[in-house]
Amino acid sequence: MEQSSMSMAQAGSGQLDPRTSVGRPGEPGTPGARCTPARALAELHAGNHRFVTGTPRHPNQDAGHRAAVADGQNPFAVIVGCSDSRLAAEIIFDRGLGDLFVVRTAGHTVGPEVLGSVEYAVTVLGTPLVVVLGHDSCGAVQAAKAAAGTGSEPAGNLRAVVDAVVPSLHRAAERGVESIDEIVDIHIACTVEAMLDRSPVLAAEVDAGRCAVVGMSYRLSAGGVRTVAAVPAAMATDPTPAAAAA
Repeated sequence: MEQSSMSMAQAGSGQLDPRTSVGRPGEPGTPGARCTPARALAELHAGNHRFVTGTPRHPNQDAGHRAAVADGQNPFAVIVGCSDSRLAAEIIFDRGLGDLFVVRTAGHTVGPEVLGSVEYAVTVLGTPLVVVLGHDSCGAVQAAKAAAGTGSEPAGNLRAVVDAVVPSLHRAAERGVESIDEIVDIHIACTVEAMLDRSPVLAAEVDAGRCAVVGMSYRLSAGGVRTVAAVPAAMATDPTPAAAAA
């Protein structure tokens, strides 16, 4: 997580404002080109549209760009995603080196290390958007549902993953929801809430309008994403395909 222009301590002390060096998506470090949460979200939707339609650009993946970002990073979005091997963020959003700050755990569960990573990206790197990325047929949700149904305890550290999903199962039960994919949507929304509840740092950035947190669900077969939760709520509307591709 090296950032050559400043340290976390400098950012926290007010000596430097990391947002003054945030570049446009795909152009890390462009002076004065600040990326808003709405613009960052539009970039993700546009990249996903290219991926779904089979017209990817594979931006920022050449040797020249690799050299350009070697001395510093300015990602325009944090992706807190499930570890599922089919959920590679740079591929499904058609992005490249330096574009996305990716943190992945099974079932996109969040603990101190995940929250610390998100806070680093948002406060030190000036990243304006945090996305919680889940997907249909999530194995972690299925495992938690099966464990809850049988009363069995998963072996080893898998129990921590299952325990983290249980609150989402309770919310689904309160709403009479039994479908795995509908539970996944609830779990994504719960993760968005949990991140803001457990991280006053992230909540403050959102309250100040410098950042947004959006929950997305990915369809493994179709390849598309849709928004299921957003803070602020104005970020919840998905663009039309034409707008996303613009």
